[in-house]
Amino acid sequence: MRKLLLLLAILFTCNLSNAQVASIAKGERYPLSIGIIDHVQSAVMGEDRTLNIYLPDGYDKDTTTKYPVIYLLDGSKDEDFIHVVGVVQFLTMIQAMPNTIVVGIANVDRKRDFTYPSTNPVDVKLVPTLGGSAKFTTFLETELQPHIQKFYKVSSSKTLIGQSLGGLLATEVLLKKPALFTQYIIVSPSLWWDTENLLKGAVAMRRSHSYKGVNAYLLVGNEDPQMIGDAKKLAQILKADRDLRSTFSYLPKEDHLTILHNAVYEALLALNKKAR
Repeated sequence: MRKLLLLLAILFTCNLSNAQVASIAKGERYPLSIGIIDHVQSAVMGEDRTLNIYLPDGYDKDTTTKYPVIYLLDGSKDEDFIHVVGVVQFLTMIQAMPNTIVVGIANVDRKRDFTYPSTNPVDVKLVPTLGGSAKFTTFLETELQPHIQKFYKVSSSKTLIGQSLGGLLATEVLLKKPALFTQYIIVSPSLWWDTENLLKGAVAMRRSHSYKGVNAYLLVGNEDPQMIGDAKKLAQILKADRDLRSTFSYLPKEDHLTILHNAVYEALLALNKKAR
């Protein structure tokens, strides 16, 4: 009976072949895989970019369904990819969200890619390679998204997730090119960057774009007082737009190191409840 239950668990969770299942029953072992590795040779960035991609159960056999996509900043396998995929797997298992593709964008130089130019000497000293966010955003728009649309079965639903400096980049994209994604999950954004100049210009930038059909979910934990205050200011600016559906959430039990997992869980649960 125990062996039968083990085999049933393998069949329902791993998508293994009959031969592999038989071999495992005999005591042989196979690697556990949760995704595939893809690459984009970026002319914009002048470098090869690695993508870690999670495809939901049944993806290969399903010839008709098109899937929502989550684009995850800090998406290296040793950063946020594996545990965010775990959240997505769980929420799809309990049918709280649809089967979804996760595209983890592995980092080359996150401080370069997630920051816009700063005139603050402290920032310049902290991040010598700063100022690449415009180029990275162009990569997202003109190379990464077309690549995913060409090679994977995707719908029009596109979510961007970013924390800290990744949250700064997600905020910049939301304010400057909101139509690039349909949903934004922004966690503990580093809006202190460049003496808060992105935040200072947020009202004017928001007024110059249409936010119809865009959702933004902003979260912050029990962190640096400036980070909390900046997030609250951004939340008020976003809330003032009638077309933008925005939510602000304060997670007092989380700090900067612990917040992402629970923040992504809460945001995905809420955003998909709204979509029903």
